Amino acid sequence: MSSAVMPITAILALAAGTFAFRAAGPLLHGRLSLSPALQRLFTMAAVIMLLSLVVNSALLDGGGFAGWARPLGVAAAAVLYFAKMPFPVIVIGAAATAAGLRALGVA
Repeated sequence: MSSAVMPITAILALAAGTFAFRAAGPLLHGRLSLSPALQRLFTMAAVIMLLSLVVNSALLDGGGFAGWARPLGVAAAAVLYFAKMPFPVIVIGAAATAAGLRALGVA
């Protein structure tokens, strides 16, 4: 198999798998019943996966530590979120915190 065909095959296989997973929800919604314990497990799994993406993006850059400005900006966003601020205020507050720290020399 040529080297150009292999990545295209992988991309098509992943696209088909993604489509199948996304289509399974609406197609199986009324046909499949889950226990309350399993529903809680799926909810917790989704939250944990999202949290791991946030932590990974906040702390790492190119396989190494991203510096202190980015995680402190994310922490500022969390504080603003729990203070029930509007979304634009959260985004601007996080960006201003990270930019301010970088301007002060905190990498």
